[in-house]
Amino acid sequence: MTTAAPPLMQQALGLAAQALFLSSPNPRVGCVIARADGTVLGQGFTQQAGGPHAEVMALRDAAAAGAEVRGATAYVTLEPCAHQGRTGPCCDALVAAGIARVVACVEDPNPLVAGQGFARLRAAGVDVHVGPGADASRELNIGFFSRMLRGTPWVRLKVAASLDGITALNNGASQWITSPEARADGQAWRARACAVLTGIGTVLADDPRLDVRELSTPRQPQAVVLDSRLQTPPGARIFIADRPTTICAGGHFDAETAGRKAALQARGATVIDLPGDGGGVDLPALLRHLGAQGVNELHVEAGHRLNGAWLRAGLVDELLLYLAPRLLGPGRGLAELAPLHALADAVALRFHDVQAVGPDLRVLARIARAPER
Repeated sequence: MTTAAPPLMQQALGLAAQALFLSSPNPRVGCVIARADGTVLGQGFTQQAGGPHAEVMALRDAAAAGAEVRGATAYVTLEPCAHQGRTGPCCDALVAAGIARVVACVEDPNPLVAGQGFARLRAAGVDVHVGPGADASRELNIGFFSRMLRGTPWVRLKVAASLDGITALNNGASQWITSPEARADGQAWRARACAVLTGIGTVLADDPRLDVRELSTPRQPQAVVLDSRLQTPPGARIFIADRPTTICAGGHFDAETAGRKAALQARGATVIDLPGDGGGVDLPALLRHLGAQGVNELHVEAGHRLNGAWLRAGLVDELLLYLAPRLLGPGRGLAELAPLHALADAVALRFHDVQAVGPDLRVLARIARAPER
């Protein structure tokens, strides 16, 4: 049963949402420090990696206002950390400040924390209550939970299609099936991801930038290209200054591809070799690699063939689908899947969220076998 979040925790969750484009690979966390009568003394949210966490930001906010926090309650959307990373343990900062009570949404799945923050708070005499707002906190940090618990990112497959499921005409024309409003909304989903992935087919056909352009963001997600034979042109628009780019090869190295590799590296790309079956890229190995690199959410924007490969491999967690109110007839579908012999063999989905975006419909559907978050 879901525990309802009190108003001050709702406020903390709203602050955590302000870290949506900012804090990765760290979790999105908000903190509100208040007296027993509900008077807010300080608040904050986690900053960029290496910067202060939500609890420290809230303590600093209170100090700047001259507020005394001793004896107050801290409402935090994730367990205060208990380890020394690029910043000190937040649980110790709360104890040192004299916080009497901590209300937290959920335990931190990071093995370096995993209940230790709560234990240290309780050992110091702090009253700790866990549970309110847990579902909302997990949703905000769905990729962080995935990386901590599975070692791999949360994989989101984004598709723009007509109502009859066509993503491009047979001649390849696809710009634009959906509306400007849908495209702008899609930019926000790019911005929250740690990495945006596409295939070499899309790079050669469309020469995309795969960056965030239509909203303000303090960081650009890294670009990942599946390119088994290293065909990415060194002049492709995907190479953007100060934005990491990873090219994933499939083991086809000879004198010619060695030269291509050097040219791509000269453009600043990281080239990794992950040979898979049939001369392609080993997708599970890629996810493990990205997880080890701190990627929480992987946003896939590719063509129907690569979409099909991800789905056939069982590696997709959710589909972000924009449906335009038009019928296109014959063309390229959402994903190239193998023919089925029984309806029971279909990829089972469950609708998580459906909203109108401009004239289009945005459907967030999760793979039914994916664990509930």
